[in-house]
Amino acid sequence: MSLPTAAPAAASPTARPGARPAGPGAGGQALVTAVLALAGLSTLGLGVWAFGWPTQFADAVRFAASEHFVHDAGAFQVGLGAGLLLALVWRDARATVLAGFLVADALHAAAHALDHDIGGRAADAWVLGGAAVLVALALAIRLRQLGFVVGVVRPATRPELVPFVAQKTVLVTTHRRDGTPVATPVSLAVDGDRAVFRSYERAGKTRRLRRDPTAEVAPSTTRGAPTGPAIAVRARRLEGDEAREAARLLRLKHPLLHGVAVPLMHRLGRSKTGRTVHFEVVPAPTPPD
Repeated sequence: MSLPTAAPAAASPTARPGARPAGPGAGGQALVTAVLALAGLSTLGLGVWAFGWPTQFADAVRFAASEHFVHDAGAFQVGLGAGLLLALVWRDARATVLAGFLVADALHAAAHALDHDIGGRAADAWVLGGAAVLVALALAIRLRQLGFVVGVVRPATRPELVPFVAQKTVLVTTHRRDGTPVATPVSLAVDGDRAVFRSYERAGKTRRLRRDPTAEVAPSTTRGAPTGPAIAVRARRLEGDEAREAARLLRLKHPLLHGVAVPLMHRLGRSKTGRTVHFEVVPAPTPPD
């Protein structure tokens, strides 16, 4: 199943590279984000409180309800809060709703398993658990349809970069002094007429790009097996605000991977690998016939 792709956006000659695109309603984006974050955190917190400490929660809100009923209410609150928070970083409505519902349904099943002697029927936990499995399967299928890229992607204004807009992993091939190619799988984020990726200060490709900025980029599997044709690019190392913007673009596209996991790994291994560095790549000019 193929997914619709966004039409390339026209580049503004006065726009700062990597700047957020302006448009109708852009001024209210901060309010939308703030409301989503506040609603998600408060709903999630109340749900965890109700699910984890049902008696204390019922006393606090002066609700004379059974422990099992409050457990169920907490499960739904946690699922709703999770969905609201995921909406901040996931671009796909179906994946976001399925993930929030999965959290709620899994906790609902757990509540019935824990409270089998004070509410519901013995079979309820199995029924709810089966439903959670089906929801998890649907979420896995949807994530696969998205290529496991759940975050915000930016359109490409160069046709060579269009195949990489929603691509999870790419193969960056750099060259040794003797011309031997060395391919490395990385995450790439497209932004208009360029793309960005990150590396380590002491990584081999960082040293090779310092000496020779020419490279090739091809779509690939997570393990680095090419899945499409490569394009020739020229790389440029970014510093300061440009490097921070590159990190933001990667974080937007891969909220968990490049928002949490990769920065944590880079920080933990900094003594051996050096600091994190970012590169910009642009399609190389086509040689004349």
